[in-house]
Amino acid sequence: MTSIPLPTGDWPALDPGWVWLCGAGPGDPGLLTLHALNALQQADVIVYDALVDQRILDWAKPDATLEYAGKRGGKPSAKQRDISLRLVELAQSGKRVLRLKGGDPFVFGRGGEEGQTLVQNGVPIRIIPGISAGIGGLAYAGIPVTHRDVNQSVTFVTGHDQSGETPSSLNWQAISQGSQVLVIYMGMKHIAPIAAELLAAGRPASEPCAVVTNATTPEQQVLESTLGTLTDDLAASGLTPPAIICVGRSVLMRQTLDWMAMAKGEAPRNTDPLGRGRPAEAS
Repeated sequence: MTSIPLPTGDWPALDPGWVWLCGAGPGDPGLLTLHALNALQQADVIVYDALVDQRILDWAKPDATLEYAGKRGGKPSAKQRDISLRLVELAQSGKRVLRLKGGDPFVFGRGGEEGQTLVQNGVPIRIIPGISAGIGGLAYAGIPVTHRDVNQSVTFVTGHDQSGETPSSLNWQAISQGSQVLVIYMGMKHIAPIAAELLAAGRPASEPCAVVTNATTPEQQVLESTLGTLTDDLAASGLTPPAIICVGRSVLMRQTLDWMAMAKGEAPRNTDPLGRGRPAEAS
């Protein structure tokens, strides 16, 4: 365990019988919030997800109990109902409980479901947001989810619903026409039908796309493609989840903003990837 002292301040106390629903961020321990660190140093029990980095768990207090409750698509996983009721059980036994989730608990993280179950059972909660992979993970790939020359809107969608299939309730026509940039969580398994829906809705086959796997971790990989070739390119790449998929011209900005490549001594591939022909700050 590595002890990290918090800055001087009036930090909230995690009292017995409470559950704090907390986002651990997309992977890099440095993206953890101070409120999350404060929670780690107080919790008696930490119920954590599959994508929480071990280095983050190492910051728990020495006598904390760690309980794994990860859910991964296509792999044996705890049932959501069982996880929620376990949180209730721990809190009602007088434990200080931290529910630690990758990313943000309220962005495709089932935090709302768990929080509702806890409150319905008389357990008080606190919400600690985290950096979502759909923003932070793309930033580590050098892709801004908003860029003034590209988009005034961004849409976050999930690649599968509660059944594990492509969400049938999504209006892909409206999504395609209504948002310049799309960020797709958990979409690798169903990328073929998703890409087909977007193409049928009028998105051009030449539209830039990127797939970022294991975002913000040392294992991060990025595939740049186009909507028309994304399915084949992804199949040939051998990449595996977890992944964030971005569809839109903001992907082109990676040619300039790939800061991780710069850290390795590489030069930008293109300082004007959008073909503006003028300085970036010029209106």
